[in-house]
This record gives sequence, structure tokens and C-alpha cells, in this order.
Amino acid sequence: MHQMTLGDFELSVFSDGTYPLDGGAFFGVVPKVMWSRKLVADEKNFVVAGLNSLLIRTGKQNVLVETGIGNKLSEKMVKIYGQPAKLLDNLAAGGVGPEDVDVVINTHLHFDHCGWNTVQQGDGVAATFPKARYYVQEGEWRHAQEQHVRDAVSYISDNYNPLIESGQMRLLHGDQEIVPGVSVQIFAGHTAHMQAVIVRNGGKTACYISDLIPTSAHIDLTWVMGFDLYPVETINSRQRYYSRALPEKWLTVFTHDDAVPWAYVEKDSAGKLQARVDAQSSKIA
Repeated sequence: MHQMTLGDFELSVFSDGTYPLDGGAFFGVVPKVMWSRKLVADEKNFVVAGLNSLLIRTGKQNVLVETGIGNKLSEKMVKIYGQPAKLLDNLAAGGVGPEDVDVVINTHLHFDHCGWNTVQQGDGVAATFPKARYYVQEGEWRHAQEQHVRDAVSYISDNYNPLIESGQMRLLHGDQEIVPGVSVQIFAGHTAHMQAVIVRNGGKTACYISDLIPTSAHIDLTWVMGFDLYPVETINSRQRYYSRALPEKWLTVFTHDDAVPWAYVEKDSAGKLQARVDAQSSKIA
């Protein structure tokens, strides 16, 4: 667990474990000779990807951003990705039970971002966080319902449809504040309606940017994933994000970086983007 303060808020990163991703897909058209300097691939060209969830303790509410892969993968998907399923155990080790979470925000509905939204219960599923209100963009949910041939494999309806049906998940329409100090903003590219979560308190800002910049190795404007539905839009969204995050010194939280869950993205003396880890962040075993 990594932990730091942001004004009066406490931010903690809890992991659902790691899983393998094809390096070529993870870095798209970037040549392996370049990306392999930052991430080491195994003999099958797989790299290790993290599954980082962000817990925001505001003093009044506990807000959980993303819920990892969960434990409902099919046998076929387990053979590909494994079944890490460590989030609930890691939350418990940090003193957080499912009933302590007041709000869950999904940046989008790919299986590796909302798997612990629900758990198996008999022949169906139930909300993992029984008291929480869940949030996602309506456009993202509608796209998931289409089951398009391009990305149907990324969506598992049991992670969200039962919550829609019960009314526990609310569908958003664009940017808005969820609780005081925590808001969402759409940054299209990975999907058309993916939202980032922006946290502001005490004159400081942090942003869970999700798959717009999945790891600290993806901070270059053009290092776009092969998974992105709209790669040119990803670049445009990164430019828009950096236009605020760099001059205002936002903390960027990376969803899939197993080693560097958050950092400040800034330019070096040559104008090249780099990720600087703040010494204020502490890692707690």
C-alpha cells in the first residue's frame, strides 16, 4: 500500500495484484527496442501490469476508484491473465472493509477496472460494497451493452448490469463533482467515454488518469496503447491533460504501473517528459 496526504484528504493505493499483458499491445506502434528500455518482457513478450485502485479518505466519505479484475473471470480468461484477486485482502489489511466504502467510481467498464464491483452470490451476483453508490458514464455503459466485435471481450456484464438494475450504480452525463473535492472529467481515447477522477484539497490536485496514461512508461504523448479505440484522440486528451497537470503540478496516479503507482509528470531541462516520484509518498507493507 502506498499512502500520502493531499490537504486534509488521505490517498492510498491498494493493489488487486498483477497480470500479464502483451508488450506489443501495451505499447501499440512504439517499437520494442524503445519500450523494452522501460519495461522488461518475458520470452512470450508479456510484461507485468499492475492493478491499482485509489482510496480517497475525505474525512466524511471513503471513495474507491476502480476495483481491479475481481474473481469472476472465465476459465479461458484465467489461463490468459491469471486470477490475482488481492484487492479485498489488501483493503482489509489496511483496515477497510466492504461496508466502509461509500462511493465507487469506475473510470470505464473494462473487466480489469471493475471486477470487484460485484461478487458471486448463489446463482447471481451482489454488490461487493453494499453501502456504496457506484458511478460510471452512461456512454461507457451503452457501448458495453453493444458488445462490439472490436472489444466485446473487455466487458463482463455481471460487473455492472446488476448494479444498474438495482439502482446502486448511477449513470453520469459528462463531467461533474461526485462528492466535495472529488470530480470526474471525460478524457476520450482509450474508450469514447472514459473518465478520469480529479481530487482537489488544500490547494493541491491529484488525478487518477486511468488508461489515458496507464503507466509511468506511457507519459510520452505518442506512446499509445494498441488497446485504445481512438489513438489520435488519446494523444489529444493527453495534451489537454498535460496543459493543466504540468503547470499546476498535479499528482498523476497510474492504473497499471506495478512499481510506480503515482508521480509528478514534468519536463526536464531538454523539454522531455519525465515522472518524478515524491518523497512524501510512503509505501506501507
